[in-house]
Formats: sequence, structure tokens, C-alpha cells
Amino acid sequence: MKATGPTKKPTRELIVRLEKLGKKNKSAIWVKVAEILSKPRRNRASINLWRLNKLAKKFPSKTFVMPGKVLGKGDLNHKITIAALEFSKEAREKIEAAKGKAMLLEEIAGMKAEKNTLQLIK
Repeated sequence: MKATGPTKKPTRELIVRLEKLGKKNKSAIWVKVAEILSKPRRNRASINLWRLNKLAKKFPSKTFVMPGKVLGKGDLNHKITIAALEFSKEAREKIEAAKGKAMLLEEIAGMKAEKNTLQLIK
């Protein structure tokens, strides 16, 4: 039988940590992120920078949470803060060149953030 969920141990540990954090803080966003990450990895979402650029224009003060991979296609002309499971090398370089912050989900899960500042991207 093929594995249908995440097989990497750090990802499984992150899922458990996010579920506990969501239940403890009564924050639905972390429970939803854990639920998305628990699904088969072949269904995991990815997003390109050009789409993030559109979102940054629409929601300028938000921190974006992406339970998937950020890819480097397109350009950024807005400062952006994003937390994702993975980043391509090119995407991380472009985000940092635009004076933005590219964080892993593990980093932001430990930080105190107001619910209204986080925007989940599916």
C-alpha cells in the first residue's frame, strides 16, 4: 500500500504541533493548516510569486500562510511576509530581494500572531 500522507518525520511532527497549537489557542487557522498538510503529498498546493504579488497588493498588512511550496515564477514589487512548508531557491531569493520575509511554518507556529494578521492561502 502506498503512503497517502506525509512520510517525512519533521512534517508529521509539524502537523501534530500545529494541531495542538490550534486547539490550545482556539485558533482555527492552525487546525486547518494541519488538516491540509495531513492530506496526500501529491495533492499539496504550490503558488507562484506573481500570484503572491497580487495578494500582497490586495492585503498589504497580512502575513500569508501557505501549507505547500512557494515557487519562483514571476516578480515581487511589494514587501511580503510569507510562511510556507517549502520555498524554491529562486522564490526565497526574490522575496528577500524585495525586502520581504520568507519563513518556514515551523518558525511562525511558535510566534505569537494575532488572528487578523494571518491569511491562509490554499
